[in-house]
Amino acid sequence: MERDVMEFDVVVVGAGPSGLAAAIRLKQLAAAEGAELSVCVLEKGSEVGAHILSGAVIDPRALDELLPDWRADGAPLVTPATDDRFLYLTEKRAIALPTPPGMRNHGAYVASLGALCRWLAERAEALGVEIYPGFAAAEILYDDKGAVTGVATGDMGIGRDGQPTANYAPGVALAARHTLFAEGCRGSLTRQVMAKYDLGRDSDPQTYGIGIKELWDVAPDRHRPGQVIHTVGWPLDHATYGGSFLYHLENNQVAVGLVVGLDYTNPYLSPFEEFQRFKTHPAIRPLFEGGRRVAYGARALSEGGFQSIPKLTFPGGALVGDGAGFLDVPRIKGTHTAMKSGMVAAEAAFDALIKGSETRSYPQRLRQTWLWEDLHRARNIRPGFHRGLWPGLVHAAIDSLVLRGRAPWTLKNHADHDRLKKASESSPIPYPKPDGVVTFDRLSSVYLSNAHHEENQPSHLRLTDADTPITVNLALYDAPEQRYCPAGVYEILRDDGAAPRLQVNAQNCIHCKTCDIKDPTQNITWTVPEGGGGPSYPNM
Repeated sequence: MERDVMEFDVVVVGAGPSGLAAAIRLKQLAAAEGAELSVCVLEKGSEVGAHILSGAVIDPRALDELLPDWRADGAPLVTPATDDRFLYLTEKRAIALPTPPGMRNHGAYVASLGALCRWLAERAEALGVEIYPGFAAAEILYDDKGAVTGVATGDMGIGRDGQPTANYAPGVALAARHTLFAEGCRGSLTRQVMAKYDLGRDSDPQTYGIGIKELWDVAPDRHRPGQVIHTVGWPLDHATYGGSFLYHLENNQVAVGLVVGLDYTNPYLSPFEEFQRFKTHPAIRPLFEGGRRVAYGARALSEGGFQSIPKLTFPGGALVGDGAGFLDVPRIKGTHTAMKSGMVAAEAAFDALIKGSETRSYPQRLRQTWLWEDLHRARNIRPGFHRGLWPGLVHAAIDSLVLRGRAPWTLKNHADHDRLKKASESSPIPYPKPDGVVTFDRLSSVYLSNAHHEENQPSHLRLTDADTPITVNLALYDAPEQRYCPAGVYEILRDDGAAPRLQVNAQNCIHCKTCDIKDPTQNITWTVPEGGGGPSYPNM
């Protein structure tokens, strides 16, 4: 069957904060100029927000610029951050430390980023943006000169054997004069376009963290609306970058999570198990006793900052949001920077399409904004932790309070996948069994993510070489994919009398992208499954 073709002026891949902000800004500019501009947003989740996961404490700076009337217009930012705390944990104690400047959240809001994206989508549609959830962009379209001319959604109804089933329907081609990739961290098409145009050639490798999060209903007498707590230290060792968050939302709900830098070295470390262990700390556990866990999820985030930002434009399009690495790491915030990048990219695209100016003005415009200034000032904080927790904290204090981000040097980032030590050089970590009260196992957690994939489809987790998981990963690193995956996707099975083999439970995947990032031989490639597959987060 031939593909249907839909034509737009701009196609945005991803209905996260950057993609929706870009779509809204494009329509605002068109209305102001009296111009006709067709804008389409593709979203691989079953609905807008289904794949959105963040802490989140949201700085409304970009939202103030994009939609100044958001407060009166019902935006779901209703819980101001009121109380910031920063703690260092030992196994038994919680020691209050001075709150770093970047973690002072006056003027920000504790909120669900998924709820905010749903609200932004309503505003975009009211302006005439066409949004198509449940359609995964699976292929980039090019013209004969190599320029991007849009994307195509994946075919539906392909069986596990790779052959069309009775339900087969070909994907749809969405032709565009300009394409914005707003897929979020480690997007599959973003990776392809970066490789094709070598967009990372002048930047450091991106470095990542995995954020694991739960949403809890807690006892009313333990709820403190607007309280924001961050911790460092236990359960992570001092060589492993990471920390936790506890955010008190409205309606007696608390978001709790742990972020672990994916440059960790011990192949026996399990971010999921570290998160479960964190909740058993004497200063943390009482908050959740008598409460109820209502949601679970995980997502990788780009931590490389300023020096890992790639070239942002290519023939026919641009990168925006966390896919380009705009997270402000010291502030642990990326929503406002993602939105700002989308807005600036939209302004450059609009002027190119309507006024005939240079499309590639986006990077130059971005350098004139507060986003660029903020990321440049914070550029040395994350790599300052490469030598450990305490040197990192001391360096961060000097860099932010004394040098104020004006150091005449820029520290380097490194790729995460080549940091693992061999199992023979590492110590196993004994993790306690879950108690079913405050701590839980992977499968019961995945159940709360509402993850679903059509089972009769090819695995969207592709192995370049089928033998490598055994001959390299198991032999040298004791199969770390069993531990770094927070959803139980990867298992080493040892059938009676048979050689060990890797089983990939792709139906469990919650689209965190950690395997694509951390696999030591880069043998795993994450691709999009059928549209609508994956988690369905209600309020994350």
